Amino acid sequence: MHPVFVYTASRLGLLAVTIGVLYLLGLRQPLILLVASFLVSGVASYVLLSKQRDAVSERIAKNRE
Repeated sequence: MHPVFVYTASRLGLLAVTIGVLYLLGLRQPLILLVASFLVSGVASYVLLSKQRDAVSERIAKNRE
């Protein structure tokens, strides 16, 4: 599968899970829920998706050669 698709799908899935968890924890205001979800999922993706991010950058570098 294409690494960019895998990385993007993983990021979107992580965002959806974060929204669900924060909602269940009691964060009900839509704007604050979205902002907090973007921040939390961004930090989590930096830690959890490093392998996928490396695959994307490798693919881009290979295509530029």
